[in-house]
Amino acid sequence: MTTDILKVRNLKQYFPIKGGILGRKVNDVKAVDDISFEVQEGETLSIVGESGCGKSTTGRAILRLDEPTEGEVDFQGQDLLALSKKDMRRKRKDLQIIFQDPYASINPRQTVRQILSEAMEIQDVLPKDKREARIKDLMKTVGLGEHQIDRFPHEFSGGQRQRIGIARALSVDPKMIICDESVSALDVSIQAQVLNLLKKLQRDFNLTYLFISHDLGVVRHISDRVLVMYLGKIVEIADKKSLFDNPKHPYTKTLLSAIPVPDPTKKKEQIVLKGDVPSPIDPPTGCRFHTRCPFATDKCVTDNPELRNNDSLMKDGHRAACHYIEEIESGEMKPNY
Repeated sequence: MTTDILKVRNLKQYFPIKGGILGRKVNDVKAVDDISFEVQEGETLSIVGESGCGKSTTGRAILRLDEPTEGEVDFQGQDLLALSKKDMRRKRKDLQIIFQDPYASINPRQTVRQILSEAMEIQDVLPKDKREARIKDLMKTVGLGEHQIDRFPHEFSGGQRQRIGIARALSVDPKMIICDESVSALDVSIQAQVLNLLKKLQRDFNLTYLFISHDLGVVRHISDRVLVMYLGKIVEIADKKSLFDNPKHPYTKTLLSAIPVPDPTKKKEQIVLKGDVPSPIDPPTGCRFHTRCPFATDKCVTDNPELRNNDSLMKDGHRAACHYIEEIESGEMKPNY
């Protein structure tokens, strides 16, 4: 029986916009707007979507790197948003993050030894006399050598720097790691190496991942389940096979149609959406995708669809936020491309 290590309920992350002479708040950027989901212990749940959809903001809000506007974040039975800053710092021992930029996220003035020992010192993980052995073991675990311990970040390649970031996250023995676009800045061949390393570490240390990415090829390789976001909302969530083989939301179908096929003899229909992504400052009413959706009706303009499933069409927790799942699947509704 699987258990949920993380439960997010009605999470909102609004960023105030101030203007005028007095600098009063005039509006909000609704980066994440009332989303709920769970992450099961030992799994990899990926969050995908276009740039600006709120996926990275979700990860930062969970860790309280940005203080959420509203909601609950239950991690191992404890509401993180109710913790004091001091208690939250202690809790980050169990909930770590790997950032996108492997150079900007580590201190260029510190050696690898200092970077790894600092994390252990802050969280008081090991006695000082045992940290040296731990650092050497971490270097070996992520595929780096002991002789590199006293080098500075600029002496490493991008892939090696990301391995240092992974080692830093592992140094405090976390239960869960948020991977925020952790391979997007790397060359394709290096991406594959880092992804395989992450999968191996998950098996060896029983880690849980919240994997944030815009690259559906990467997501397909590493995920157990996939959550699709659009303009601060969840539009679909399903296990990897169901989502890639049988997507239900029109936006998910659009994303999947953009994945290139590595065979020039095979033709694939690509769905091209009309218009641009609306502003999160003033998002559309009803379904946020209706301004670009080829199936949109008047109901989509006024009514916000619930994230739901249909037992005859969707199995194993597959849910989508669309009013017309059944009509689209049956062919009763035709797209207006």
